[in-house]
Amino acid sequence: MDSKAETALIELNGKFERVMDNIEIVKDKQEEMAEDIVKIKEAVYNPDEGIYARIRELESFKRQVSKVLWILMTALIGLGIHQVLNVL
Repeated sequence: MDSKAETALIELNGKFERVMDNIEIVKDKQEEMAEDIVKIKEAVYNPDEGIYARIRELESFKRQVSKVLWILMTALIGLGIHQVLNVL
């Protein structure tokens, strides 16, 4: 083999190694992303602590507060009407 062919082979080998290194980096990043996606799924869909559970709790709290406010407003309106009728 002549020196040009050897140089070409060495250069080709170096490029091939860089490609393999880049593929390994992409593979590592893909594994990291897969782990992150699993964590995100757990955070969102966990029935006891996930986002949907928190939203459900907030909606429940909102319903309870709404009921209390309706009761208070009804009582205040009733007291107001009672006072008006007592004055007349």
